[in-house]
Parts: sequence; structure tokens; C-alpha cells
Amino acid sequence: MDGESLDIKHDRLQRLKELFPEVFTESQVDWEKLKAVFGEDINFANERYVLNWAGKSDAFKVLQQPTTATLKPVPEESVLTTPLIPLLDKEGSLKSGVVDFISSTTQNLFIEGENLEALKVLQKAYYGKVKCIIIDPPYNTGSDSFIYPDRFSEKKEDYLKRIGDKDEEGFLMKEGLFRKNSKDSGHFHSNWLSMMYPRLFLAKNLLRDDGVIFVHIDDNEVHNLRMVMNEIFGEENFRNAIIIK
Repeated sequence: MDGESLDIKHDRLQRLKELFPEVFTESQVDWEKLKAVFGEDINFANERYVLNWAGKSDAFKVLQQPTTATLKPVPEESVLTTPLIPLLDKEGSLKSGVVDFISSTTQNLFIEGENLEALKVLQKAYYGKVKCIIIDPPYNTGSDSFIYPDRFSEKKEDYLKRIGDKDEEGFLMKEGLFRKNSKDSGHFHSNWLSMMYPRLFLAKNLLRDDGVIFVHIDDNEVHNLRMVMNEIFGEENFRNAIIIK
């Protein structure tokens, strides 16, 4: 007992969902589908096979926004074999000699930062050059660390302040700017897709023609991941799903 009276609206929606699960989208009634079920005004606009969700247009805007961020070498945490030099020139390309700084000893480059900004910074220098990408995104279980922006228009200064405000584990914690993605949200899957789309799109730009990408996921979003990967990378390029127990 939680001490609260019966939520009449929630109770009725649950009863409707038991009878007509097909008219629900992200736990909300899709009125267009509901009308179609009862044979009234059956007219789905722009019928075609496509992945769509609330906020997809915003996801496209996010990935198309240029960045002025740059990579800053951290010599005290690095293996150096040459004098310290800037990583990128004004055109965003690697400067001559920087390869010595990056890889003459370790053959590795470790970048720490907000991943969308980092992917944008890497576009010019590594476009079409990466052999293999492996990502482990939030699984969107409703109880994991996935949070989404609650404010979609902000100044550059606010954005930089937001991505720099993290707790000891590296999670963003700006109160009021982010919300935890709850399964009670009417945009539970949409929020996740809006986060994933720009990052996968930019990752594709970095892959070579014969490159591969692996994505870790579980049953909460595997269906949506497959569809968004089909849209970005092409359904014909899907190799297979590897199930690990």
C-alpha cells in the first residue's frame, strides 16, 4: 500500500492495453491507430516503411551542428617521444609530426570527453579511416545510467558548463538539464533513439569501406538498434547478431 487512491486514468489505460495492445506507442494511445482499429477514418499519412520517433528531426539537427571543440594533449598522462604540439590544425586535420606524439610508442590514442563532441572533432582527421568500432551504449533498462537532455535550446556557454558538470563516476549531474529515462516516460524509446542516431551516424563516417562496427545491447532496445543501424549503415551490410549468455 502506498497510501494513494486508485489512478483512474492509469487503470483505464491498462484495461485498454489488455484489449488493444496494438494501439499503444511508448505506453501512450496512438489515436490514429485507435481509429483504424474501429474502422473509422483509416488514413495513415505518408505510408512507407520507415523508422520514425518523436524527436527524430531534432536528432538530425544535433548531428549537423558544427563544433568548435578541439583536442588538448595531456603530457603528464601521456607517453611522449617528441615535443608537445597541437593535435589539429585550423582545418581539423592532424598536423605533421603529431603521429609521433600519438603512436610512435603505444600505437594508441585515448580521448576523454563528451562522445558526440569527440566524434565531431574526429570527422576530418579520421574520415573513412577506422577499421573497427566497438561501442557499449546504455541499454535503456529504465534503471541504468542513461539520462537525456530536458532542455533542447541552450547557449554554447550553458552547453559547455553542462558537459563539464559531472560526479566522481563521470556521470552528468546538472540538475534540471537532464532527466533519468524512466519507463513511465511517454518517449522512453524515442529519447534513447535520439541519443543514439547522431553518434551512430558520425561513427559511420569514420569507418573504412571494409570496416566493421560492433554494438553491445540487450533485449530492451535490440529491435530499435537493428532498425536504426539498418537505416544508417544499410540493411545489406548487416552481418549477424552474436548472442552471449
